[in-house]
Amino acid sequence: MFGKLFENIHIIKQEGELTSCIKSIEFDSRKIVDDSLFVAYKGVAVDGHDFIDKAIENGAKLIVCEVLPEELNKDVCYVQVKDSQICLSHLARNFYNKPDTLIKLIGVTGTNGKTSIASFLYDMLMSLGYKTGLLSTIENKINANIYKATHTTGDSIQVCSMLDQMVNEGCEYCFMEVSSHAIDQNRIAALEFEAGIFTNITHDHLDYHKTFKNYINVKKRFFDENIRKTGFAITNIDDKNGNYMMQNTKANIYSYSINSFADYKCKIIERHFNGMQLEIDNSELWVNIIGDFNAYNLSAVYATCINLGFSKEEVLISLSNLKSVNGRFQHIVSPKGVIGVIDYAHTPDALVNILESLNELKTEGKNIITVFGAGGNRDKTKRPEMGKAVCKLTDIAVITSDNPRFEKPEEIIADIYVACKQYEDRIKILKITNREEAIKTAALIANSGDIILIAGKGHETYQDVEGTKHHFDDKEILTKIFNN
Repeated sequence: MFGKLFENIHIIKQEGELTSCIKSIEFDSRKIVDDSLFVAYKGVAVDGHDFIDKAIENGAKLIVCEVLPEELNKDVCYVQVKDSQICLSHLARNFYNKPDTLIKLIGVTGTNGKTSIASFLYDMLMSLGYKTGLLSTIENKINANIYKATHTTGDSIQVCSMLDQMVNEGCEYCFMEVSSHAIDQNRIAALEFEAGIFTNITHDHLDYHKTFKNYINVKKRFFDENIRKTGFAITNIDDKNGNYMMQNTKANIYSYSINSFADYKCKIIERHFNGMQLEIDNSELWVNIIGDFNAYNLSAVYATCINLGFSKEEVLISLSNLKSVNGRFQHIVSPKGVIGVIDYAHTPDALVNILESLNELKTEGKNIITVFGAGGNRDKTKRPEMGKAVCKLTDIAVITSDNPRFEKPEEIIADIYVACKQYEDRIKILKITNREEAIKTAALIANSGDIILIAGKGHETYQDVEGTKHHFDDKEILTKIFNN
């Protein structure tokens, strides 16, 4: 009766008959139109079962749920399943004709580096003449067309809809960031990936996952469950969890590293503010990208392209032509010679990575001034760790607001400052709540050759304060200050 729509879905019970063709799938009752399928599941904040009547009122003809309502509408078909979220992933995949089987889908997961690796791969394949898609934190792309991204990984319907559109527009590849939330909430449960890339895993999202072990094991599920046997998995062997991630994958495993023996080894030969001289897989090349962590990202990109079947020569040439990703280690120079760096780093490890790279680049006798904060209503345990990471590696720390959301910025700053007190005899520490004033202060005290790192927001063009997103662009503000 349902055709292929319920393929690979175990139905516990069915009540009523479906009398019309399903035109759309939704889990938000407000988006329901006539002849929609509504999936009710228990979310983090609300329970979709509470909105079944509203969905029917708006035109839903098929209800998928874990608990059947006490009163059933005779004009509606109800299907009871064990797990509605997993079911939603399969329904979306089936509704859009299994687009993951018609495109080479490559997922990137880890704490840091997901956006850069996915974006670099998209840029490379486009430069090589292949129609390509991108699903990322910054934006989604189908060939040259850009679409707004709302999450690192969209919901099951968004992802399958975008993949279907990519297939219809001739894309051969899609590079996709895979977040821990998406894995845990089964948004990609039904999808099969050609390849998976593991970047690293560090302290993040413990407000959601509760423990670091839970966070690690959620990431590991991607490699255990989503990569097809004929595909491949690539892991950062320098990360202490790099091998653990690969323990149960059915795919072919390859490794990359800077410090360890690996299938794909990278060595940093020279570092400059306009690029790096690298040796990857025994071949030297110049890249227009800076930061030791980006050497890891480029190694992962190289390993992925080689295993996708591209020649070493074309991959190296394409790597050498890549540009920085928006909001990732972007730098501008003021007329008086102050170097400003904008980066999305918002975890302790990401801050360590970028500050270590900046310390390698800075001129002797010059200062690094770091402007940073932490997001509100997020993992509070990482705040003092962020403060410690910055204070160990900077000369002047300016603690300020990030996206405070519904918390008081002063309280977030206080949480960070707890770990900074012990460094006050070595470095200067300022607390400036207003982020724009903090950036202005950093620029005011900087001298020629000093480096100002503005961390935490990167590509974002807003500041989230009490549920309202106000226009705020770190790069735009710093550029204006420099020019004035």
